[in-house]
Amino acid sequence: MTIQLHAQPYDISAVGFYFDSYDDYTEKAADLRNDYGDPVEEFEIQFIDGDDIDCDLARAIRINQANLKQYLDAVEDWDEDDKTRVILAVGECGYCFDASTHPSDFDLDIYHFETMRGLAEHFVEEGLFGDIPERLQFYLDFDAIARDLAHDYSEAEVGGTCLIYRCG
Repeated sequence: MTIQLHAQPYDISAVGFYFDSYDDYTEKAADLRNDYGDPVEEFEIQFIDGDDIDCDLARAIRINQANLKQYLDAVEDWDEDDKTRVILAVGECGYCFDASTHPSDFDLDIYHFETMRGLAEHFVEEGLFGDIPERLQFYLDFDAIARDLAHDYSEAEVGGTCLIYRCG
């Protein structure tokens, strides 16, 4: 699916335009004039239509004129995991998004579980708490483990998928 964005001029005497590529944006922005014939230079970039994850990426990086080209390149070149990593790192963990940003730059642990309890059960099954005899596993308080995990892990929804993550 392609995305559709809108460039809304800060100049109230000008009318914005829709675009779907950087070339389209630069061409239309260069031609735009306000009601007095002056060129329009500053725009608010708004996400209009596209995949949920691309909308989340635009929101996380606070899409604007300065990072528009990098955003459009990311939408086209990055896979869903790369986008998710950047959304969580920049939007939730406070990392910066700049011209040299690459998804592998961020130290995150991401798990596809809907609840902390699910993560707690997974950690016990994987032996993270040591070797627990099967007959004792029925007595574990997974809710208490989940509350403890919530001190280091957070929950988020990215592109319609529930995730649990930890910033490195």
